[in-house]
Amino acid sequence: MGPAKVAEPCPKNFLQKHSKESKLPARKKEKDSKKLPALSVPRRTDHPVMGIQSKKNFINANAVAAITGLPKKPQPVYVDRRQGDKYLLETSGLVPKYIKKKDYGVTPKYVIRKNEEAKRAEKEYEASILEHLKKRAMKQLSDEERRSLLQGLKNNWEEVYREFQGLSVEIDTIPKKIHKEKLELQMKQLEHDIEVIEKHKVIYIANE
Repeated sequence: MGPAKVAEPCPKNFLQKHSKESKLPARKKEKDSKKLPALSVPRRTDHPVMGIQSKKNFINANAVAAITGLPKKPQPVYVDRRQGDKYLLETSGLVPKYIKKKDYGVTPKYVIRKNEEAKRAEKEYEASILEHLKKRAMKQLSDEERRSLLQGLKNNWEEVYREFQGLSVEIDTIPKKIHKEKLELQMKQLEHDIEVIEKHKVIYIANE
C-alpha cells in the first residue's frame, strides 16, 4: 500500500538531446579506393590543327534545304474565349484519340475465342441431343410439317371459337354449362399448343 518504493533519480543523469536515437557505426576508410582518372586538359605546348577547310557551300545547301523542305505545321491550339489565352489542343482532351487507335472497333480476341467456344459447345450439345433422340427412335418435324400442323391447330381453334360464339346468351341448364366449359377447355388447350409450336422452331416426335 502507498506509493511505490523506487530509487530517486540522480539529477546528473538527465535525458540529453538525441540520446535515444540509434547511432550508425563509424564509416571505415577504404584503403583500396579507386581514384578517378585525371582530366585530359590540353597542355600549353599543344596547338590546334590548322588548315582544315570544307568545300561545302553552306549558303547554297541552306537555300536548297529551305526550298525543298516541307513547311513547318503550326502547333494546334485552342482559345477558351474570344480574348482568352491559347492552350495546347493535344493535352486538352478535345482531340478524339481513342477512335483513332488501330484496334478501335475491332472485336477483342478473348471475345472471339469465347464465342467460338460457345458455338462449339452448342454444336456438341445438339449432336448429343440428336444421338439421344436417335437412340429413343424419335424424329424431327420438318418446316413444312411444322407449318401445316400450326395451321391445322389455328383452324381448329377458329372452329371451336365459332361454335363458342354460337352459344345462347343465357346458360340455364346443366348440359349447356358442361358444353360451354368443354369448349373453353378446348380453346385453352389449342392456344397452349399453338404457343408451344410457335415458340420452338425444332420439334421432335416419337415414332409409333
